Amino acid sequence: MSNIESILEAAYQTYHTQEFVKDDPIGIPHQFSRKQDIEIMGFWTAMLSWGRRKTIINKANLLVELMDGAPYDFILNHQDKDLIPFEQFKHRTFQPIDTLYFIHFLKYYYQNNASLEDAFAKHIQPDDINIKNGLIGFHDLFFSLPEAPDRTRKHIPTPLRKSTCKRLNMFLRWMVREDEVGVDFGLWKKINTSQLLIPLDVHVERMGRKFNLLRRKQRDWQAVEELTLALKKIDPLDPVRFDFALFGLGLEGIF
Repeated sequence: MSNIESILEAAYQTYHTQEFVKDDPIGIPHQFSRKQDIEIMGFWTAMLSWGRRKTIINKANLLVELMDGAPYDFILNHQDKDLIPFEQFKHRTFQPIDTLYFIHFLKYYYQNNASLEDAFAKHIQPDDINIKNGLIGFHDLFFSLPEAPDRTRKHIPTPLRKSTCKRLNMFLRWMVREDEVGVDFGLWKKINTSQLLIPLDVHVERMGRKFNLLRRKQRDWQAVEELTLALKKIDPLDPVRFDFALFGLGLEGIF
């Protein structure tokens, strides 16, 4: 085992714990046991995940409160008057118009489907090297409704625009990856863990460059694929588990 592999393995064991959950946005969907509640709040929390983690968690908890603590039930059964409080919901560039469209899309989707999994999985073949086609397909589905605002597109990225799709990749890690500690949920079985891509935030990027796992200068889609392929050489079946290691090391500034 190389020195870098040893460092990453040790960091994975350090940061991949239940202690990680309580101070991370993933703690929001961990409040629930129903699959659809986990999906809805996992998706929405991931989409809000930029900026300070404390603020993200507070905003996501506010969403839970506005949905009366039962996201799936609210999405399916709300009346127009129930949407009035959401007209004030904002987070950075996420505005009420985006909030209301998220609710509109989720209601449309769950009226016709049992799980958000198929919105991604139906676009991915078992022999696809990664989830790229799933992200493209989900983006197109999300904006397929005639009411879709153009401005909301900034919040649901696509590899076709060279975006890193960090928040979507993080959400899919949460839903697909199954681990012995119970940080990620492992709820979805139609996507292979080996197909997941690393959520490329500033900490992961910096540590990826520090360890010479990432050499591309731009932080874009190709950088995500490059870093994930490098991590696959260490763990071909579960490369994104090192998200914990790279993020933790970068956040604490150990190197």
